[in-house]
Amino acid sequence: MGEERLSMGVIGAGGIARRRTIPGMLKAENIRLAAVMNPSGADEIAASFGVGRAYTSHEDLLADPDVRAVYIASPVAFHGRQIEAAAEAGKHVLCEKPLTLTLEEAKRAAAACERRNVFLQEGYMMKFHGAHRAIGRYIGEGRLGRLVFLRAQLACWYPPMAGAWRQDPVSGGGGSLIDMATHLLDLIEYLAGPIRRVAALTGNLVQEYRSEDAATLLLDLASGAHATVEAFFCIPDEASRTRLEFYGSRGALLSEGTVGQGSGGRLEGIFGLGEAGYEAGQNKEGTATFEPIEFPQVDPYQAQCEYFAQCVLEGRPPAINNAENALRILHLTERAYAAARTGAFAEV
Repeated sequence: MGEERLSMGVIGAGGIARRRTIPGMLKAENIRLAAVMNPSGADEIAASFGVGRAYTSHEDLLADPDVRAVYIASPVAFHGRQIEAAAEAGKHVLCEKPLTLTLEEAKRAAAACERRNVFLQEGYMMKFHGAHRAIGRYIGEGRLGRLVFLRAQLACWYPPMAGAWRQDPVSGGGGSLIDMATHLLDLIEYLAGPIRRVAALTGNLVQEYRSEDAATLLLDLASGAHATVEAFFCIPDEASRTRLEFYGSRGALLSEGTVGQGSGGRLEGIFGLGEAGYEAGQNKEGTATFEPIEFPQVDPYQAQCEYFAQCVLEGRPPAINNAENALRILHLTERAYAAARTGAFAEV
């Protein structure tokens, strides 16, 4: 009989780990959280979650024989070396996004995991949101007809803060594009197929730091559908509804509040259209009724951890958010930055 729970350690137990992922792990029935590591406050973090062992260096945690796999949530500048160190220690790796600062660094990290035969999964947890899975089912069933246009937006208010690594490309790889637009690129390819060209606008519209606070992308999908991605660090949280919009020849799916760290939001759809004649008056009032769509309230952090753990326990490589997908998203990211520099479409 195989193991029932995966013994895991956390490298970088502050921030998103403490706020979202560790609580998700503790709810997962197939995970046992054995240890946490953080450069400061590790003992307090461990005590707050009832975890037995706390470390201040990733080397010490990786030397713990009770830890079979790790979740890495340190600043992205540390990801590459920590993934490679975990692989050399024989630990399976669930790592926060972006995987590394650059595509070349990610290739080295992925190669280290492959060489040591350990699994690598990246933390694009929004794939596990109940609404996004419902969107995937409706698209897969052909309910929208041929996809025509997609829109994805994610924005927050992220003012200058001392020591904020996302606000300097040296430590974060960039700003709103690599940190937030990549979530949306990942969702679009997962739900609607590959992207073949990208154009981009990036800049600093409000915030005065080195990383961009604004990114707007225009995408050409392999299917022929068009898409836009909007990611901003300079729009107040209360003003952003984080919408996903999928329009097809026979209907549409619209979500609001599903893009983010939570499990809620709204989803509505309209289907069975595209057979009527031309309406010259283009009267949009009272002509279409969107129906609310129910979806399971799934903690995406818990779900991604459970999925990772089950893959390790069953000895099957992750099919979702695996190394191949991680390299693909960083490739798209670098092509988007290149498009922003040239002002032209970049082939991907």
